[in-house]
Amino acid sequence: MGIILAVFSGFVLALVTPWTTRATGRASGWIYSVVPAGITVYLATRVAGVAAGETTRVAYPWVPGLNVDLSFYVDGLSLFFALLITGIGTLIFIYAGAYLRGHHHLGRFFSYLSMFMAAMVGLVLADNLFTFYIFFELTSFASFVLIGFNHDEAASRRAAWQALLVTKAGGLALLVGFLLMEQVTGTLQISAILETGDAIREHGFYTAIVLLVIAGAFTKSAQFPFYFWLPNAMQAPTPVSAYLHSATMVKAGIYVLARFHPVLAGPDLWIWLVGGIGALTMLLSAWLALQYTDMKGILAYTTIMALGLLTMLLGLGTETALKACLVFVLVHAFYKAGLFMVAGAIDHSVHERDVTKLGGLRAAMPATFGAAVVAGLSMAGIPLLFGFVGKELIYEATLHFEPAMVLFTAAALLANVALVASAGLLVIRPFMGATNQLTAHAHRPDVGLWIGPAVLAVLSLGLGLAPWLLDVPILAPALSALMGMETAPYLAIWHGFNAALGLSAVTIALGVATYMAWEPIRTSAPFRSLERWLGTGLDNGYDHAIDGLLALARAQTDILQNGYLRRYLATILVTTVVAVGYGFGYYGFEGPVLSFVNVASYEWVLSVLIVGGASGTLFLQDRVALVTSLGITGFGIALVYLMYGAPDLAMTQFLVETLTVILFVLVLAALPALNEAASIGHRLRDGAIALAVGGMVTTLLLAVLHQPFNNRMGSFYQEFSYSEAQGRNIVNTILVDFRALDTLGEIVVLLIAGFGIYTLLRLKRTPAATADRSSVSTPTIEQVSS
Repeated sequence: MGIILAVFSGFVLALVTPWTTRATGRASGWIYSVVPAGITVYLATRVAGVAAGETTRVAYPWVPGLNVDLSFYVDGLSLFFALLITGIGTLIFIYAGAYLRGHHHLGRFFSYLSMFMAAMVGLVLADNLFTFYIFFELTSFASFVLIGFNHDEAASRRAAWQALLVTKAGGLALLVGFLLMEQVTGTLQISAILETGDAIREHGFYTAIVLLVIAGAFTKSAQFPFYFWLPNAMQAPTPVSAYLHSATMVKAGIYVLARFHPVLAGPDLWIWLVGGIGALTMLLSAWLALQYTDMKGILAYTTIMALGLLTMLLGLGTETALKACLVFVLVHAFYKAGLFMVAGAIDHSVHERDVTKLGGLRAAMPATFGAAVVAGLSMAGIPLLFGFVGKELIYEATLHFEPAMVLFTAAALLANVALVASAGLLVIRPFMGATNQLTAHAHRPDVGLWIGPAVLAVLSLGLGLAPWLLDVPILAPALSALMGMETAPYLAIWHGFNAALGLSAVTIALGVATYMAWEPIRTSAPFRSLERWLGTGLDNGYDHAIDGLLALARAQTDILQNGYLRRYLATILVTTVVAVGYGFGYYGFEGPVLSFVNVASYEWVLSVLIVGGASGTLFLQDRVALVTSLGITGFGIALVYLMYGAPDLAMTQFLVETLTVILFVLVLAALPALNEAASIGHRLRDGAIALAVGGMVTTLLLAVLHQPFNNRMGSFYQEFSYSEAQGRNIVNTILVDFRALDTLGEIVVLLIAGFGIYTLLRLKRTPAATADRSSVSTPTIEQVSS
């Protein structure tokens, strides 16, 4: 029950906040933060058990017919991410209450934020592929409403739609990958799939599964070439950006790769695709960050850099690389959430985020400045900070990856150099130096705006000084689940003088030099071209792709939805004939042998009447004659019903045909006459389509009649029509009892149509409608038939 409450309490909070925020007032953030804090405390109580090797699974039947359970699984990896989501979430709730204080949609914002947190918690704890997918898509929807929170701004609306479309496209690919995974393993239970060993890797579907799962993860975690949506998502309010970038949305893709790592990782396809794309994303985005002066823009691209780094480490797949991955997840979450909240506090104070326009804020914002310094130093990987521990592990992982040691080490070094420079831009530029006209009147931020960065700064400093505190309770069970085997990692602040330490020193030195030369680097032609092609260029490419898709949709609509009913019918019928014909051609046709020996003379007469009545529509031009010819076919079919012992159907057919003929004659007689006769080409086309449809239906009936007759439904209705429906007429009981809702729906449709017709008849005739009929142009038969 505790796990269920941990997952769904966020959704309950989402339902409550729109109604309670007016009452909670200025303390809304603090009050609502009790929910994520409570979930964090509950999850923390499970740390000791999970560290001892315990796992917990709870399941409730949801759609038993499809083997879909509402099931959740707590192991080291899921607990690791869940604690991160709710722990950071607690600080974000407090921060959001101060940042958006007085906003007229604050209750709505907390509702969206609560749903976002709950969806992420459900995602990382889910133990059923379909449950996993539903929560995966819920994170996309929640991010959509959060990014577009300022919906009166066009940029916010565009960013929200862009994030939704890109991540939803990847989500559909992930769903197909899950379906193939179930086909291979025979189960939807994730914990069971993780125990299948090499079953997926040795299966013919392995390549398809990997590509589909990677597509879902890459779009979610903004990997090349899909990363363009993440910088645009900074249109969201800063609390959303801080949460999305540090612990939620983008980490969902990383979690997908990590969760299925034990059964997908290993082959070269995984190593080079996941590791290679991750390294490329890491390197490009790290240097693209230096093209921006907006603090949130810099932070957005450094987030992409971190996600690329995590993806690269998951691709390498060694124990050191996976350990570095888990450590850097925490490192990045701590400094990224802190720096985003710092950027928001600055914006809240001086209404500016451009680092070239800021300076001297340390005196006006001392607590924010202190938190920013610690976060920036951790981001740069300075010794005694948690970021240094993570950077040392990253270099150890690349240095020990023998297949491509130089390639991945060089990529990591160059990316981290740019990261050091970005840290300087985010901390030194806003806070150091002299104040200017803009920053001279900065006000000290509310405690809710700096308490979050301060807590995260303490964690970064504390774990930098004593990283081994994470070994047994957090890192060991998470790494064991990630590797699919027991392991006992050890974190240390000092590993001696080695290559990794030397690379860290080089990184810091080159990073400082890059920061000092930032302005000429940013304005140089090569770097402007880099941003034009791989920054805004990919974003513009998205626009072109959407425009092309819409143009294709318009062209298709012009062809298929052209306003002519006859073309609609022809398209539907021809498509059906082709599809059924392909099926017969592929699978073959098995039907009875036709014999005309015992056909009676009156049956021949009826057949001739039916076929002749239908054929008359090809040659007759007068509307009344056309209706009469069709009536002959209908009455002939009624006689067939009567001849074969179905008088009730025959009576119904007689009544329908009589009423139809009368109505058609009354309506058609009032229409203007056609100027021209249908061309022979149109008539032959219509005849060919009709003949093909008739042949298809006949062939289908013959194939069905040739199959063994299974009368289970008939027996069911015979048995229960009287006992359950209290009726002796089986057809009647089917219509009014067994299919009562279906019949009710048909009646409602008819009533709506009747009211619509009645309304049209009651409308007052306009002057145009009462004009002389001779002034109305008469359509030609070509216009009608085409």
